[in-house]
Amino acid sequence: MRIETARRLAVPLAWSLGAALVAAAGPAAARPHLAPGHAAAKRVVLTNADDGRTVTPAVGDDVEVRLTGTRSPGATYTWSAPRSGGADTLRRTAGGVTPDGGAVAVFHVVGRGVATLTSERSCRPDPGRVCPLVVVPWKVTAEVR
Repeated sequence: MRIETARRLAVPLAWSLGAALVAAAGPAAARPHLAPGHAAAKRVVLTNADDGRTVTPAVGDDVEVRLTGTRSPGATYTWSAPRSGGADTLRRTAGGVTPDGGAVAVFHVVGRGVATLTSERSCRPDPGRVCPLVVVPWKVTAEVR
């Protein structure tokens, strides 16, 4: 009986993972208050449209990536989990992919320097269908001074 219950709960749990990742990131207002004299950290939100952009967050800020997958007849175009090319500058604190082909991640700015955030979009065909073998890169440069 327990095994069957666990199987029935596994699928809804997996589907809610994407929502949990976004919820875990939380709004900026949910952060604890800072002591007087300290600047409030901000959150930079990046989407599909920010490909090729350069951003300039400060140490202590968060950079959130929200990439949206797309659906076409016979295929879903999915994103890989966003990653940072410079862990000394941007450290990923949450991230993953969603069932609809999207990807989310939150990076905390931990030091000065230049880091690139990257992801790739590729086609996932429906059963019996074929996709083009094309991978579309997404890249944002973060310059922290």
